[in-house]
Amino acid sequence: MGENEAADLVDGAFDWLGNPVRCADCPYEETRAAGLCDLGKTCVMDRRARRIDRFFALNPAQAERHLAHPYFEVRTLAARYASPFRLLALVDDPEPDVRAMVALRLPLARIGALAHDPEPRVRIALAQRLSGEALAALFDDSDYSVRLAAARRAEPALLLRLVHDSDPSVRREAARRAPPYALAGMVADPDPLVRIEIAERLPDEALALMMKDEDFRVRFVCAERLPIARLGALADDADEVVRDLARQRMNPGET
Repeated sequence: MGENEAADLVDGAFDWLGNPVRCADCPYEETRAAGLCDLGKTCVMDRRARRIDRFFALNPAQAERHLAHPYFEVRTLAARYASPFRLLALVDDPEPDVRAMVALRLPLARIGALAHDPEPRVRIALAQRLSGEALAALFDDSDYSVRLAAARRAEPALLLRLVHDSDPSVRREAARRAPPYALAGMVADPDPLVRIEIAERLPDEALALMMKDEDFRVRFVCAERLPIARLGALADDADEVVRDLARQRMNPGET
């Protein structure tokens, strides 16, 4: 390698095949001359996603030229910047990351088929776009992470459909945001973390249903929230922390 070629190399700048990246091999001479790329920092030939992304951010008009690039990171990031109307051909891309980006950017009328994509991360991306009944359709997804993503965006009234979901993290999200009238039906949930969420939100008149919960953390929330006149039983709770809180609230002048 000659002296000039060696000077053209940057440590850590390799393409997706593991070959060193050199400006001398780059087809974007005009781009480089305009200061719109920088070897080792902003380069579409580099294998590092951050460097590729910087290139397309500065040169979005180049994105559509790279939608069929052999390296999936280039296709993914090109899809971020290309016109959404050019992305339909990538719906069946072999890489989930590419399809997830397509799910985030295709016009809504064109993303329905992705609801049946085999990769959960693609369906999660889809959940970021949908609303109403189209979003609620993902409540029946086989993967809990997809159902959770849908639950986080759904309107509270729709979360009634998830109060008996098989996964506790999904039920916790339902407990956080479902309408208050739905919470009483969840007080016997098998997961204590779900019941804690319920106890945090139940109206006072229904919260008394949880005073004898088997988990002291749920009873502690009851001791925090119940009207003082209804704390009597918790003053003799089996757990010292719950007892102390109940007694402090009942007799605030005592130490």
